[in-house]
Amino acid sequence: MGRKIFITYKYGDTNVRALPDIFYTKARDYVTALQELIDKEDHINKGEEDGQSLEDFEDEAIASSLRDKIYDSSITIVLISRNMKTADSEKDQWIPWEISYSLKEHSRNGRTSLSNALLAVVLPDMWGNYDYFITENPTCNSRTLHTDSLFVILKRNMFNIKAPDTRECNGNTVYNGYSSYIHSVKWDDFKVNIDYYLDVAAGINGNIDSYNIVKTIS
Repeated sequence: MGRKIFITYKYGDTNVRALPDIFYTKARDYVTALQELIDKEDHINKGEEDGQSLEDFEDEAIASSLRDKIYDSSITIVLISRNMKTADSEKDQWIPWEISYSLKEHSRNGRTSLSNALLAVVLPDMWGNYDYFITENPTCNSRTLHTDSLFVILKRNMFNIKAPDTRECNGNTVYNGYSSYIHSVKWDDFKVNIDYYLDVAAGINGNIDSYNIVKTIS
């Protein structure tokens, strides 16, 4: 049975590694690349469209637009890109709203949709680097996530497990296991093992009560 996936991303972010045969690659082009890689039974619903702005939307119109897109999905993929955030208020950008609605429960026609599983897929920047968000620490067999670069609702749903399993390495605290409700994976790892990482997100979602979930935009 196919999965229903919602993808949120910054459509026009061009600070991403060029894809084959696409000279002026945008984050949106990675959605097309993913559509070509996933199981044909899976269904993708896309988030922000080119040039789409929140300026002309009232709160209820935003809610209606997002409910229609997200209600019938069970997994939300967040494409992390270097310039996904702008200087505008987070309430004036689509990605935080799409994450918030993915995490909320919605009732329709006597049926309530539960919080989606979420997965952060990190795109390489134009130089092919991930270190704007992920730094590998081979000595400690760990990695550092630079969550301060994220929208607040993303940051607050990472390292949010209620009972963390930790260890010390070189004076730093290292989290073991799935310490974040929103797990992060590099694009290059994700694209060769998509089902595995979608299953990881679904497994975390099945254990959602173990996490302190933030569903609202600050």
